[in-house]
Amino acid sequence: MLVYLEVLFMCAIMGYTDRDIPMSQLQTAFAAAKSRGPDDSRSIETGAGSLLFHRLAIMGPEAAGMQPFTAPDGSAVVCNGELYGFRKLKKEMESKGYVFASGSDCELLLPLWKEHGVEMFGELDAEYALILYDAPTNSFIAARDPIGIRPLYYGYSKSGHILFASEPKCLLGLTDKIIPFPPGYYYKDGQFVCYRDMTRVEKICNEDIETVCANIHEKLILGVEKRLDADVPVGFLLSGGLDSSLVCAIAAKLLGRPIETYAVGMSTDAIDLKYAKQVADHIGSNHHEIYITEQDVLDTLDDLIYLLGTYDITTIRASMGMYLICKAIHEQSDIRVLLTGEISDELFGYKYTDFAPSPLAFQAESEKRIRELHMYDVLRADRCISANSLEARVPFGDLEFVKYVMSIDPAKKINVYGKGKYLLRHAFEGDYLPESILQREKAAFSDAVGHSLVDDLKSYAERSYGDDWEAIAERYGYHAKPFTKESLLYREIFEKYYPGQATMVVDFWMPNRAWEGCNVNDPSARVLSNYGASGE
Repeated sequence: MLVYLEVLFMCAIMGYTDRDIPMSQLQTAFAAAKSRGPDDSRSIETGAGSLLFHRLAIMGPEAAGMQPFTAPDGSAVVCNGELYGFRKLKKEMESKGYVFASGSDCELLLPLWKEHGVEMFGELDAEYALILYDAPTNSFIAARDPIGIRPLYYGYSKSGHILFASEPKCLLGLTDKIIPFPPGYYYKDGQFVCYRDMTRVEKICNEDIETVCANIHEKLILGVEKRLDADVPVGFLLSGGLDSSLVCAIAAKLLGRPIETYAVGMSTDAIDLKYAKQVADHIGSNHHEIYITEQDVLDTLDDLIYLLGTYDITTIRASMGMYLICKAIHEQSDIRVLLTGEISDELFGYKYTDFAPSPLAFQAESEKRIRELHMYDVLRADRCISANSLEARVPFGDLEFVKYVMSIDPAKKINVYGKGKYLLRHAFEGDYLPESILQREKAAFSDAVGHSLVDDLKSYAERSYGDDWEAIAERYGYHAKPFTKESLLYREIFEKYYPGQATMVVDFWMPNRAWEGCNVNDPSARVLSNYGASGE
């Protein structure tokens, strides 16, 4: 059994498996992702192709930690990620005769590959994407973590050779079709192989509710604790909702000192800033509030869609506040790492999963959302944070935590308690959060920033199109045809930058319209009948 390790980088990687595209052309394309790794860049040619790397140093920031890492036999690797628990493993590898030149944990990857081959992917406790050149077989291997928290895309050149890159914009002009690398898979010898499916439940957990909640409590604390280790300053995004508030409260308790929390809101109706302030006061954080305006939103929209690489309504709305707060953090502080509350909804339920007709339907929806997260909420967090040269860490995405919650009997997860996310709330009853925050109903992030954010975007779309908008939408009928003026606005901006690449996103992130009460034409929880007090 492979012991876990930790690699801490928010970087950009790229690889090509042939030499028929000049290195200079690859470097020009790769420059589009420079914000992910502004500290340094390096490119090498291998026996079969090329590896490229942009570095944002988080752990082991000395020069010796720069990638690509190489081995005496000519093998090489580039990795963007966090792999947890490295110190014990490093000692074990040193006892086997391996020598390490830096404090960078990524240096362990080539020795691990030599010892375990593809078996290592299934054992890593990690958020990562990597590209590895194996010199003895003159072949390339790529892999991505089981949630897809770290981004990776691929495509094929005109000569039929595969390219990999952290972001789709790096592949524009090099391939006709850009495809998300599937989470939980590795690529080797022309084949994609699933090494871990986080939605597959081997055995349903039928423990009583108190035991379940005790395990949720313990595993989430461990997930947060792992993500506090960094050689650079760490900050926290705090919306005032349950998920981010729990992450902040746990971290503050673990660290035993004031943490740096950041909240964002529209200047006109920042609904949740008051709740974020309540949490910050309770945990004693150094709290910062960032205000944005309608003009900020409209001025940012075009660039935001380019950096996201999506046309999805929910993702774009929710990204606006996150991108602008991360921009402010980058400009106004020395923070390099941000912890966030993503992935809780997919595990414990949204407002709309209250309408699930059965426990099995709830579980099936959760499985679908976990499989697709890398195209939506996880993509949002990655791009908004990395575009501002910061690293995202997602405690709710901890693999052991996800595995456990997915295994809980869905009859216990479905909302039969009159309170969404009951298990998570009950697990942290006590002194972590004020009862008013712990029990407060969810407000969608884009709405929590201020209802006016969504209203401003809708109004701008309304002004941009006339009665012929549906005819214009037909131009994009090849995949996920726009169905409102707002969705058309986003799609046209997307197509300007990523022409013909709409299949990078499977569809719009919407409530399950097959469920009674969910046949709506807008993804906001505000349109659901159970939104209630969370809209106040």
